[in-house]
Amino acid sequence: MQTEQQIRVRYDEVDKMGYLYHGNYARYFHVGRTELLRQLGISDNELEKQGIILPVLEMNIKYLKPVLYDETVLLKTFLKKVLGARVKFSYQIYNQNNALATEADMTLVFVNNQSRKPIRIPENIYDIFKSKIN
Repeated sequence: MQTEQQIRVRYDEVDKMGYLYHGNYARYFHVGRTELLRQLGISDNELEKQGIILPVLEMNIKYLKPVLYDETVLLKTFLKKVLGARVKFSYQIYNQNNALATEADMTLVFVNNQSRKPIRIPENIYDIFKSKIN
């Protein structure tokens, strides 16, 4: 399962060198993940109504090429793995020349919003995830 989004790098997202500031990559990944979940019929809003939040447990990023101000990049988001309370996504960002600029992996954990403790992925969501992972 994967989704793709085109994103234009805005002026407020770059550093003094005109490069996409490294801290903003996580924001882009959030966009991709939200859209992927939305395509599966899962929304952050509905999860929150059920008392479930999805904090990031781990994120690894490899910067291969700079992403520059005013470039339109292609963000690809992939659903990679589901295990217990965790779900893993991977990301690729391609620059305007269609060259791979960034690779990343991120693991999120399903958490009860009241207790702030990890919980198993609800069965209906787990089934959706498993049906989409090759």
